Amino acid sequence: MPRALIAGCGYLGRALADLLAAEGWEVEGWTQSSESAHKLSGCGVRAKAVDISDREDIATHSSDFEAVVHCASTRGGAPDSYRRVYLNGVRNLLEHFRSERFVFVSSTSVYGQNTGEWVSEDSPAEPKHETGKVLRDSEDLALEKGGTAIRLGGLYGPDRSALLRKFTNGEARIDPENDRFMNQVHRDDAATAIKFLLRRGESTRQIYNLVDNEPTLLSDCYRWLATRLNRPLPASGKSISMRKRGESNKRVSNAKLRSLGWAPQYPTFADGMEKSVLLTTVD
Repeated sequence: MPRALIAGCGYLGRALADLLAAEGWEVEGWTQSSESAHKLSGCGVRAKAVDISDREDIATHSSDFEAVVHCASTRGGAPDSYRRVYLNGVRNLLEHFRSERFVFVSSTSVYGQNTGEWVSEDSPAEPKHETGKVLRDSEDLALEKGGTAIRLGGLYGPDRSALLRKFTNGEARIDPENDRFMNQVHRDDAATAIKFLLRRGESTRQIYNLVDNEPTLLSDCYRWLATRLNRPLPASGKSISMRKRGESNKRVSNAKLRSLGWAPQYPTFADGMEKSVLLTTVD
């Protein structure tokens, strides 16, 4: 029975754990807190509270895994938090584990393009913000050791959507002069794609963009939500919420991943929101 470690077994990691377990993998999930580990254990996952930024903590655990996935998250945070969870976390995991497959879940925020152009894995990834630079350093470290880097788009799914939250709480704004493309992916599609790459096994030292098929303008996302929820459009004007990762506007391509045979169940924002978010989160 193959064994997989999911370091950061939260919103995405739990969905991945369920998929792998269903295919006969023995899965161990690491969380930041004992409370989270306890909740995860109650869902049938072998869970442990491990600080991946602490080399000594990691060293006390078994290293017998065929696959290791780093999908821990800072949930925002300052550059120091990024260095601790991403850069130090990747380094510590790579030093302790000698698994056949190592996957680091990064972010499409490493692309700094801002004129709406299409970007692929071959496009320059030169983030202007410090957190993005930390992610790039973490990617390089994983790739140097034979791992795979997955650049994840904006994650949404059951009980989670930043755009839906902003729309319903009145933070959303439509800025006609500074509209931008959103690159998103449904949680279930993200988990399926990671499982797909783990199953292939041989794709090492590779970067993959993990987004849906159709980048969507922010204004169109809000127009769809307004229609679907039968609510007024958001007001026009500058956004009232701060963007921690700076300004960006690009269309991220998932063609490389799809060329391998993977396809999203929810190819567009509307597909994913209609089927797996609105009916469970909005009264």
